[in-house]
Amino acid sequence: MITKKELLELTQMQNSPAVSVFIPTHRAGKETLNGEDALKLKNQLKEVKHKLEKMGIHKNEIKKFTAPITNLINDGEFWRHQSDGLAVFLSENEFKTYTLPVHFEEYSTVSKEFYLKPLMPLFNGDGCFYLLTLKADAVGFYEGTRHNITEIEVDDLTPSRLEDVVGYDFEQKSLQFRTQQGNQGEGTFHGHAKSDEKAKNELLQYFRAIDKGLMKILHNDQTPPMVLACLDYHFPIYKEANSYQNLYAQHISGNPADMDSLELHEKAWTLLKPHFNRKRQDKKALFRELSKSGKTSTDLNEILTAVQLGKVDTLFIEKNGDIFGQYNYETGLLTAEKKTNSTGIPLLNFAAVKVFEQGGKVFLEDKKNLPDSTSQINAVYRY
Repeated sequence: MITKKELLELTQMQNSPAVSVFIPTHRAGKETLNGEDALKLKNQLKEVKHKLEKMGIHKNEIKKFTAPITNLINDGEFWRHQSDGLAVFLSENEFKTYTLPVHFEEYSTVSKEFYLKPLMPLFNGDGCFYLLTLKADAVGFYEGTRHNITEIEVDDLTPSRLEDVVGYDFEQKSLQFRTQQGNQGEGTFHGHAKSDEKAKNELLQYFRAIDKGLMKILHNDQTPPMVLACLDYHFPIYKEANSYQNLYAQHISGNPADMDSLELHEKAWTLLKPHFNRKRQDKKALFRELSKSGKTSTDLNEILTAVQLGKVDTLFIEKNGDIFGQYNYETGLLTAEKKTNSTGIPLLNFAAVKVFEQGGKVFLEDKKNLPDSTSQINAVYRY
């Protein structure tokens, strides 16, 4: 994975030539065994070498400069550990590779800075959320986005087992919890010494201890929704114990012990997708609402000037392709080119990176889905 800190570091690296390569990859299957992913990178490397030649660089220098990519192509072990996409960044002093859960179109650029626009969905507009898995003998806590999920270690903050809170005899002698394998993932308590109400109260005590620990890292100034994966019987009890203001109203039903992290992530995103899509749709609606107020633009030159001044709140950009040209950072003068040119900079990438650095939102869309599809870039200004 790539962190936001790493992406921001890449935005600061300006050392021509800067090579960026994106290819789709496979986690497993015949494509991996047959070397199809490595072949995609090899084909993009040919394109890169051609662009470097057009810049007047000698073939021997090109071979030496691109050797890290050549070595990667021939590294069989590397290709056995892929995800959905591979991003490669190469300059005189840097060589970075990122295996990412994002499907990329095959694409490469050689410019004065790295091409980072395809990475925007990892950080803008695709949502951050938390996932909490509840079991009687374990607690799992994860941070996720549309594309990935990462477990966060909370063992030092939360009790890992119910008996750590209510006593060892709870599970061993007094109460048994049996999961019903029904559609709703329901559970029933049965035992000799304790009533269901007593068992519920002890679960409430356990969940309050979990909540207390989590709130040491969550706090209520955070906005990501938190989804629970638990038995249906547990959800209302945890809601009573919860103090995090963004607990999501729906939960993943069933025993989390029966699901791996990939299944949990898929189920969590299915629940949350409408929530995050609303933010994108709200921004589109805002663009249309303000379209005649002077607070939006579809003019690339105007938008680039506004970006330089930190005035852009939200960008909608066509996700495939770019507009190459020259942009004078001092005068704001734009000279767009009809064809891609190794001496020009990708202007949509420039805009996306600057808005990202400034904390704005960047949404990549098919051109037909842009708020105003007559332009490859739409902007909503800060106001």
